[in-house]
Amino acid sequence: MHADKRMCGLDPDSQFVELAVEVFGLLADATRIRIILALRREEELAVNQLAGMVDRPPAAVSQHLAKLRMARIVSTRQEGQRVFYRLANEHASQLVSDAVLQAEHSLSDHPSHHHSDRTGS
Repeated sequence: MHADKRMCGLDPDSQFVELAVEVFGLLADATRIRIILALRREEELAVNQLAGMVDRPPAAVSQHLAKLRMARIVSTRQEGQRVFYRLANEHASQLVSDAVLQAEHSLSDHPSHHHSDRTGS
């Protein structure tokens, strides 16, 4: 049972801690966060579609996508000349979502994500 926990990498002395630091470093860029949020909403998108959604030039978005792809955060599918990008798994999406929600806490003691939908208030 204890071996299973060590295998998943969640112990403080895990071999994956240093790699996690690299992931955080890679995600320490607003354009990359926006790309992940955009891909979170859509199944897959081409570079030009992503560029429009994150309001950045396609060449810049392409460079960010290349880094995210090397880190295995995004994966691709080619259709003719077009390349479509999608999140490789749910973890990057969850990580970015949690970071944004944590950021809300820095602005408010009662962030909007803690409020349930209430009618008439």
